[in-house]
Amino acid sequence: MCYRIFSLLALLAILLVGSPSNSFAQNGEDRPVGLPTASPESMSLPPQSLDAIDGLVDQAIADKKTPGAVVLIGFRGAIVFHRAYGNKQIEPHAVEMERETLFDLASLTKPIATATSIMMLVDRGLIELSDPVGKHLPAFNNHGKEGITIEQLLLHTSGLTPDNSMNDYKESVNQSIENIMELSLVYEPGTEFRYSDVGFLVLGELVRQKTGMSIHQFSQENLFQPLDMKATGYLPSEALRARAAVTEQRDGRWIQGEVHDPRAFALEGIAGHAGLFSTATDLAIYAQMMAQGGRYNGKEYLSPDSFEQMTAAHQVPKGLRGLGWDKRSGYSSNRGATMTDAAFGHGGFTGTAMWIDPSLELFVIFLSNRVHPHGKGSVNGLAGEIGTIAANAVIDSKRRIPSTTPANPPSPATLQVLCGIDVLHERGMASLRGTHIGLITNQTGVCQNGQSTAAVFDLDPNVELVAIFSPEHGFAGNLDQAEIPNWADPETGKKIFSLYGKDRKPPIESLAGIDTLVFDIQDIGTRFYTYISTMGNAMEVAAAQNLRFVVLDRPNPIGGTLIAGPMRDSASESFVAYHNLPVQHGMTVGELAKLFQAERFPNLQLEVIPCEGWKRSEYFDETGLMWINPSPNMRNLNQAILYPGIGLLEYTNLSVGRGTDTPFEHIGAPWIDATRLAHELQQMNLGGVRFVPKRFTPTASKFEGQACNGVHLLIFDREQVESVRIGLAIAVTLRKIHPTDWEMGPLQRLLVSAQTYSAIEQGASLDAVWNIAQAGLESFEQRRQSHLIYPNTP
Repeated sequence: MCYRIFSLLALLAILLVGSPSNSFAQNGEDRPVGLPTASPESMSLPPQSLDAIDGLVDQAIADKKTPGAVVLIGFRGAIVFHRAYGNKQIEPHAVEMERETLFDLASLTKPIATATSIMMLVDRGLIELSDPVGKHLPAFNNHGKEGITIEQLLLHTSGLTPDNSMNDYKESVNQSIENIMELSLVYEPGTEFRYSDVGFLVLGELVRQKTGMSIHQFSQENLFQPLDMKATGYLPSEALRARAAVTEQRDGRWIQGEVHDPRAFALEGIAGHAGLFSTATDLAIYAQMMAQGGRYNGKEYLSPDSFEQMTAAHQVPKGLRGLGWDKRSGYSSNRGATMTDAAFGHGGFTGTAMWIDPSLELFVIFLSNRVHPHGKGSVNGLAGEIGTIAANAVIDSKRRIPSTTPANPPSPATLQVLCGIDVLHERGMASLRGTHIGLITNQTGVCQNGQSTAAVFDLDPNVELVAIFSPEHGFAGNLDQAEIPNWADPETGKKIFSLYGKDRKPPIESLAGIDTLVFDIQDIGTRFYTYISTMGNAMEVAAAQNLRFVVLDRPNPIGGTLIAGPMRDSASESFVAYHNLPVQHGMTVGELAKLFQAERFPNLQLEVIPCEGWKRSEYFDETGLMWINPSPNMRNLNQAILYPGIGLLEYTNLSVGRGTDTPFEHIGAPWIDATRLAHELQQMNLGGVRFVPKRFTPTASKFEGQACNGVHLLIFDREQVESVRIGLAIAVTLRKIHPTDWEMGPLQRLLVSAQTYSAIEQGASLDAVWNIAQAGLESFEQRRQSHLIYPNTP
């Protein structure tokens, strides 16, 4: 994307909302000259779109997940949200949190201080990312470490241990560094991803050897001071320490303004992996510099090439990482679920997180001292939810409010797939010219620049948008109720007819003046996800009323290669079992429409506008498309992958995680023996996933407010995951270990297979149940074959 608009936007924001506030001015220090502040509304964000953050943080404080927090959100070069919550200290007495509280950033040190410094050295020609570390640190060349590269250290694929023994730090700082250089490998470099503090300790020493300055001195002189980040650095001054959030106790005294990490403390507070302190206001300056591609106030801190290398998605075993940054990995629970693939960020052990999304012109900073007072807090999920709220607000603003600035679609390097709406738009609406459209859509119906499909049609003179129809969860996709009322679209002014209220099909009166129904909704690839039922019902009406039906296709986010039964029993059609399909069908909505037409509505005039660039083997995160929650509880790709199996169970007396941060990633109930359930499931060798005993309390839905015992499902290799088999394994195991507590009767509502249900009820093994559940799949493969659109190329 083009980053040059940021400086102009920041200047415009200053002119519109006035000079930056002086909230930093306290303890005799002036606030640094940084970003302007602006109300969300003045920056075209929907009113009150960020206010939900208050309730989330207040609840986390009430649940003792953290004593307090500071949240700052920047958008288009201005700070649009900056609030403090709770206390920065509760023991031995309470001290209120302030917006300019200083925080121990913990592992945020890695990308902000160390990785940025390393990339500066690359720009100066002092090192190359492909260099063996030993080229610059001869003492490192031992025990098989000779081939480890600087890039592998930045990606945590170096073969080094995550942490070394504290015995290595008992003597002087110099001796401690020598001990680190002597460490042996724990795995072959490049073959695994193991998050390593040791690797960044080595990078910190590399900076010292190449510049003659510690990472503290180099980052101060070359980064923080030029950026006017006056409160940022290692070893904060006495005045700054007095403003710091308290963490835990060390040697009988509370730690305040002194590094919490024991290894960084042993190294006198200066280390490549931890030790940095800052405030939210200061971090906003750094975040904006990174959002602008490494430039700020006319100065280049990183070259375009270094910025691109640093923030690009590098494939590592079981995830994507930047150089020093996280992208999508097992450490990404603090990432906003709807942030784009351009986003990069990181978290810190003390309770800190920062994510920057240049494509959305957004950054989110979350700072807490969740380790105070006893190290038991937990905030990663909270930080991720806040990021999702912020990203959703930006996405909603781009959908609903015409932008006064040029659209900034993803760059060609990251945009791999065009959805049907984009293909249609590129062709000048050729196949719809002169039509009067009824559009079936929701919040997922957007084109590549974030504009809604409804707005595209409404503004195009070649077509006439007559009415809008919305599925379950409503037009904005944020309602979770039994019936959705009719509404009006504030953007286009068109009436929205709900297809999840008293009507599940478009009523005849709603079709007045319409000759073409157009469907544009993101599906999840599961039989009982009701958007395909809505499509089928609308196709039925279109066929009966002699209307044309057009599907603007979108990728199947969980891929189009894996299918899994059971098939739906004949004569068992319902809104959650619309057609004779397996649970996981491996088709897009366009392909399903072709199947429905052939088998139900042969006289329907159907056209599918296919995606361009999508392959059946691709998951959603390989498409370059922006993730928008298809429904309130479908918040990330992992949940979509698990949904076909875990969703099967939710009508039974189980919580499937609704009312928690991670629905469909765990299941539980008050009566479950969590340890035994996890052990039994682990013994089944279900590919790609591990089961961890977990205790959680849903805040909504099943078992609201009750402590549940269960298991958390951790995906470590999604290529091996068979979600439906996992769901059946859980059912088989619950029937075995909780035959009376688990009320399995409602399972049949989504399973819709009497034979499979009977096998589980009778205590059959997983293999036996699975064999029964796969009956009919060969016939389905033959039925679907002629309707497939996309290649099977890996």
